[in-house]
Amino acid sequence: MERVAVISDLHGNVTAFEAVLEDLRRRGIRTVYNLGDVAGKGPRGSECVRLSRLHCAVTVRGNWDDFLPTSTPEWRDDAGWWWHNELTEEDRQWLQMLPLVHDITLSGRRIRMVHASARSVYHRVHRRHSEDDFEGMFQATGLTGPGPTPDVVCYGDIHDAYVSTVRSRTLVNVGSVGNPLDEPQACYVILDGEPDGDRTEPFGIQFVRVAYDVEAEIAVAAARGMPALGAYAIELRTAIYRGLHPEPGLHDAADGQAIGQGPAA
Repeated sequence: MERVAVISDLHGNVTAFEAVLEDLRRRGIRTVYNLGDVAGKGPRGSECVRLSRLHCAVTVRGNWDDFLPTSTPEWRDDAGWWWHNELTEEDRQWLQMLPLVHDITLSGRRIRMVHASARSVYHRVHRRHSEDDFEGMFQATGLTGPGPTPDVVCYGDIHDAYVSTVRSRTLVNVGSVGNPLDEPQACYVILDGEPDGDRTEPFGIQFVRVAYDVEAEIAVAAARGMPALGAYAIELRTAIYRGLHPEPGLHDAADGQAIGQGPAA
């Protein structure tokens, strides 16, 4: 049996990424696939690029990997420029050259890896998706190219881990290492199967949660003067998306530090 790891959405959080890499070392897993969004939102995107290049067999392009390296000003606020400038020119070139899709085979199952969907790195498929959205994840598109229909699709983007199987096809969101929005611990997936086997061979999908030092990561962001620090800190401590912070009464203090108590505060 071969065991491979599928990670996603590092978002510049080196503390979480290193905790996951250590967990992988303990398990003896050497093959790692990365579903993108390496930089942005967190303080050390360039270091996450370096570690991804060092440890990941393949990294596919995410939406942040697609737009963050560009110099188009239309969408950028101060935080966006900060994350852009934190990357080196070599980092930006590497991110822009990442593939959009990668396929592997385990136990006779074709496993497709994309960042957000088979349609686009910007097309979002949530946990509560429509039947059309589910079907669309398995279709051949301009992004995936022609070829056999996958049996399993792994994706990231929504930072919300789950698995759904319908008529022998399985959709897996692997969660987020660096910016989880379902539980404040890093999340990734292990796939087990026979590389040269058929569908009679065992096949496994395992979700792994890894605790890491959230406060140390927030301290790094503060020391580096990263904009949007308050929203970042609340997300890491509570796993609540920043657009929803006003709803439970979470807000930023005047000095940019996050206040309000969450499960990991």
